[in-house]
Amino acid sequence: MGTARLYAAVAAGGFRRYATYRAATAAGVFTNTVFGVIIVSTYLALWDERPHLGGYDQTQAVTYAWLGQALYSTLAIQGGGAEKDLMARIRTGEIAIDLYRPADLQLWWLATDLGRSMFQLIGRGVIPFTFGALVFDMALPTDVTAWAAFFVALLLAMFVSFGIRYLAALGVFWLMDDRGISQAVMVTGVFFSGMLLPLNAFPGVLGDLARGLPWAAQLQMPADVLMGTSGALGAYVFQAAWAVALLAAGRLVQQAATRRVVVQGG
Repeated sequence: MGTARLYAAVAAGGFRRYATYRAATAAGVFTNTVFGVIIVSTYLALWDERPHLGGYDQTQAVTYAWLGQALYSTLAIQGGGAEKDLMARIRTGEIAIDLYRPADLQLWWLATDLGRSMFQLIGRGVIPFTFGALVFDMALPTDVTAWAAFFVALLLAMFVSFGIRYLAALGVFWLMDDRGISQAVMVTGVFFSGMLLPLNAFPGVLGDLARGLPWAAQLQMPADVLMGTSGALGAYVFQAAWAVALLAAGRLVQQAATRRVVVQGG
């Protein structure tokens, strides 16, 4: 089997695995829809008081809120993607089996996570977003080109998301426990991705910092590309730069972690 076919098969396996959790997917759809209504209601009240907060009008704020619910699990913004299984395997020592595979460790888990992301987008993201579009006024493009540009931004967001979580997971090689790491991933992911409030609305230095961090590539950039509030090319450059930086950092940390396993006799 060729290398490309191998990782395509791994991605397909990740997709099929999550597709078996039908009850969890249905519960997730319900939860995201309910939270979407709650967040949109909050946004409507906030934008009534502060029109054009963060450069958004009310319909754009609503669109952002529903996009956040659609991408929450797709991008594993609070964690819980493939890195969760990776951390467990590091903790139990099963990672040694992964290292013996005739496949690159990082690419294997990247392919697995992309398969998971694709299922979560289709299985858990589309229905809440469609509900939002039917019930609320949203700023959605009618041009196919704009949607194509959005999906490119979304794909890049998947790479950035994996890069963040893969680096975090590798920390278990040293800490031998994933609970603190998982909590850190959840808190930073929810806050700095803009799940609570668009990063454009963050004030002063905090806003500048948040918009420059990699989490901005997950939700803020795809949202702005979809609504046409920022240029697609600039968003792609920002996302690609962070994706390359995070994956390269993950590669370096992976090499150090692998040497640690060898030293420990694992």
